[in-house]
Amino acid sequence: MKAALSIWWDDLVAGALAVDDDGNMSFTYSAAWLADPTRPALSHSLPKQPATFERRRARPFFAGFLPEEAQKEGAARALGLSKGNDFGLLDALGGDLAGALTLWPEGETPPAYVGATAREPLTDDALTKILETLSTRPLLAGEDGLRVSLAGAQAKLPVVLVEGRIALTAPGQPSTHILKPSIAILPHSTENEAFAMQLAAAAGLAVAPVEPRRVGERTFLLVSRYDRQLELGGRYRRLHQEDFCQALGIAPEKKYAKEEGPTFKMSFRLVRDVCPTPAPQVLKLLDAALFNLTVGNADAHGKNYSLRYKTSGAELAPLYDLMCTAIYPHVATGMAMKFGEARKLDEVRATTWKKFAEDAGISGAFVRRRALELARTIAAAAPAVADGISAAEFDRHALNRLAELVVERAARVVASVRDVTEPT
Repeated sequence: MKAALSIWWDDLVAGALAVDDDGNMSFTYSAAWLADPTRPALSHSLPKQPATFERRRARPFFAGFLPEEAQKEGAARALGLSKGNDFGLLDALGGDLAGALTLWPEGETPPAYVGATAREPLTDDALTKILETLSTRPLLAGEDGLRVSLAGAQAKLPVVLVEGRIALTAPGQPSTHILKPSIAILPHSTENEAFAMQLAAAAGLAVAPVEPRRVGERTFLLVSRYDRQLELGGRYRRLHQEDFCQALGIAPEKKYAKEEGPTFKMSFRLVRDVCPTPAPQVLKLLDAALFNLTVGNADAHGKNYSLRYKTSGAELAPLYDLMCTAIYPHVATGMAMKFGEARKLDEVRATTWKKFAEDAGISGAFVRRRALELARTIAAAAPAVADGISAAEFDRHALNRLAELVVERAARVVASVRDVTEPT
């Protein structure tokens, strides 16, 4: 063993992540964690066992905490590391992750957090500078005292709020919100994501609360973390979660189904296997799939669905990273997970609904009925959601275009369902 990180869950060490001289990571549960039946496994893909999980089993879960693509490369460059050095990146960034875990060098104890905020809120100038910096130094990697990480290919930063104003986290402090700058190559991405997320909420889906904001001429999105829980005394507690790739032991580079990533069939099976009361969670996943098809979100891959763990067991986490990618002509239109045999709404046929229902393990008649209900609800809610965001001085023209596109797509979903004449 060359080096090791202790994996902390609350105030206990769950195990150790080690790296050898060849850079291969391995994970071993601590004896105390294994001996306590009330302590859960870190992942569905890493069940409790005394034997060490070698790289093939350990890396998909732990690498799944890190940023991806250009974000990973930029963070590594800022830290003076190779982008392939997952262990080094986790060592540098692992103080605040998605879920309940934090990673600290073996022998160190995480800084105590008792509910106080040790940092001052950012001024507008400081916030503007951070929004500018994130494009070249993802996650503010290398910032003194800041060890935070989030998965994904989009620039983002875990933060906290102080009397409604954004602040950086103090050492040991759980972040409570995610700051997401607008995406330069996707015009009006702040309006787009706010619209898709608020539209999903208006349609009755569980989503992470979002608020579009601006500072000067820059827009950004502020997302409330669903993996944090406010307790008495104003202290936040981390809740455990894992995305579908982590739960299935699939490396983050293979998050798309066409790259051996999760499919809908795998995803519905996962929910049934993990959730103690799977029926309502299966229906939530069904609604998510139908929503993404209807609004044109082609980027709903295996890392954009997660499980959240509570004392009562696992549940489908609130939805996040929703967008109407169909509005952008230069973005791939094929859905990240095939809907039946279809990758595009134009390819949806009677056989598509039958195949998707089989993949989901749900009655075809129920799937089609729910698709009709949800499409009509989405179409009815879209104009008002767009109006609400534009009333807060965000681009009205862009929001109207989004609403019009979604209403048109919803009508096509309704028409495709009505074309089904075969018996169920």
